[in-house]
Amino acid sequence: MIEPIAIPSSVDQTVIPAEVDSLIARSVARIEAFQDRWDQPQIEQFVAADFRHVYQSLTWIQGTQPLIGSRFLEWGCGFAVVACMAARLGFTAIGIEAEPALLSNSDATVRDWSAAVERVQGNFLPPGAETLADDPMLPSLGHAVPCGYRQLGLDLDDFAIVYAYPWPGEDEFHEAVFDHYAAPGALLLMFCGPNDLRLGRKRPSQLRTTGSR
Repeated sequence: MIEPIAIPSSVDQTVIPAEVDSLIARSVARIEAFQDRWDQPQIEQFVAADFRHVYQSLTWIQGTQPLIGSRFLEWGCGFAVVACMAARLGFTAIGIEAEPALLSNSDATVRDWSAAVERVQGNFLPPGAETLADDPMLPSLGHAVPCGYRQLGLDLDDFAIVYAYPWPGEDEFHEAVFDHYAAPGALLLMFCGPNDLRLGRKRPSQLRTTGSR
């Protein structure tokens, strides 16, 4: 079961370092330029989050929440902006992305941020996770790509924090997948729209606070 954790409304007053703010601005500009191109098919499920709000929330999580490790996973990482922010905060950041065009564009983000972020092309859903969906037409179910975890040599329960930007109507499915496969004590952070960041912890049997697994 996932236990909700309230992120205080004052988190948006967290001061973002000038360098980080500049890097976020550059990342947003790069994403907008990609989306404005007319000479390539648009990727409908690729929508940028409010990266400043996400960074502020990650900073708050790091300073207030017990963690079971240091591994951070971005589901559907796109340009890998959130993974780069997590790496800047000291997490071991990894991204899984199904679309090769997005994954190749994430190279520039990683260079900008000077971040050590491992990224693989693949499906962020663990094998069998589709059985947890009530609706077989959910966008997350439509990626016929190899399992990202097998390429990484890891499982979902090897991560302390998972970040997701679910398509409208998919938040409950993402929570169900996390609740089924994540490690007890792990955190799920979801950006569900402007001013709607949701944090939850898989209820642990015994919370660990040691380093990465």
